[in-house]
Amino acid sequence: MPENQHRITMSPGPKVSTNIMQNSDSDSSPTFLPTDEDFNNRFSNFSGFEPDRMSDEASPILMSPWNQTTPLQASPWITRGMDYSNNHKNGVQKASQFDGLIGSLYREEGHIYSLACSGDLLYTGSGSKNIRVWRNLKDVTAFKSNSGLVKAIIVSGDRVFTGHQDGKVRVWKKNQKNPTNHKRVGTFPTLFDILKSSIRPQNYVEVKRKCTTLWIKHCDAISCLSIDEHEGLLYSCSWDRTFKVWQTSNSKCLESVKAHDDAVNSIVSTKYGFVFTGSADGSVKVWKREGTGKSMKHHRVETLLNQECAVTTLAVSETGWFVYCGLSDGLVNFWEWEKQLSHGGILKGHKLAVLCLSTAGKLLFSGSADKTICVWRREGSIHSCLTVLTGHMGPVKCLAVEREEGANSGEVKWVVYSGSLDKSVKVWRVSE
Repeated sequence: MPENQHRITMSPGPKVSTNIMQNSDSDSSPTFLPTDEDFNNRFSNFSGFEPDRMSDEASPILMSPWNQTTPLQASPWITRGMDYSNNHKNGVQKASQFDGLIGSLYREEGHIYSLACSGDLLYTGSGSKNIRVWRNLKDVTAFKSNSGLVKAIIVSGDRVFTGHQDGKVRVWKKNQKNPTNHKRVGTFPTLFDILKSSIRPQNYVEVKRKCTTLWIKHCDAISCLSIDEHEGLLYSCSWDRTFKVWQTSNSKCLESVKAHDDAVNSIVSTKYGFVFTGSADGSVKVWKREGTGKSMKHHRVETLLNQECAVTTLAVSETGWFVYCGLSDGLVNFWEWEKQLSHGGILKGHKLAVLCLSTAGKLLFSGSADKTICVWRREGSIHSCLTVLTGHMGPVKCLAVEREEGANSGEVKWVVYSGSLDKSVKVWRVSE
């Protein structure tokens, strides 16, 4: 990608007004009031940014009326006549075998912040500090971190990486004989590396005025994880405005990059050595990895977006040719590779903030604070909304998608998991 490439100028779109967003209509549905723990995304009012303020110090949050009903039409995908009033501990509701809602998982453990699926196992992270494991819509086991809400989960082979509110990455290993059993085998950074680094003054960096910390440590919540399995690298981004690069084989922190002027909400690495970051400062940046090991460096090569609305989530298509960005004003921007990254358009399907994105085949899934999930199908560079999945009683916080096994050879079906601040996970079947 050329170093001197010009920044793409975006067409002006609707902006989130804090005056409007703070007004909440009351109705019979549950009200979800946002707190510092309700998001792994910080929404910034850029005019309120102060260079010496950390993201946990009175960062402005765009308030959304969680109890507002969706402006979208009722989705034909929602299973009718299902009684959700009987949700209870370990509760599961099952539905039709056709496209639509398969079931709903519920456990009284707090909001669902993160999801990951691997084979027939589903991992959920919640406000209880538990990582819970589900199989065939049944709760089979759980393993607990002693501190730190579970903000991000990634599964790679027999290891599970979890990012936490306390700024640490924890590593768990599956038991070979019983894959539902997990044992904690490490923490990034390790205690040994912290003690070793603390001896040298040059290992300390200033994070705010008159406050320093070791460069290998996140000093605020981890908001997102991404992995490059081919290179054995794990990326973690944080509300401390940085992203860090870890060697998964030895738990070493290879690099720490001061990436943005406010909380980094999302990070995605690609197999081509490019890394995308999105921030509450309203920007999306592209970084290129060069070198290996201790000589590795990430250089910023382009800024795709720079505006007032917070960037809440990023996703890249399986081919790597499309990059998607969710914003706090409910829009989804996307770019496509030709000879270079060029802006492809804007997807308008949500009224409130887009909180999560996930891609699968030709499909894009977007979850929002308006409690809905939009399903988009891509044909060439044209995107159309296939349907809107409804049923959650709170903001849709996270998504995970996997291909359904046993589908007909000529038919591609996906199983979609959606986690919400209503404390439930819903399972959907979607045909491509």
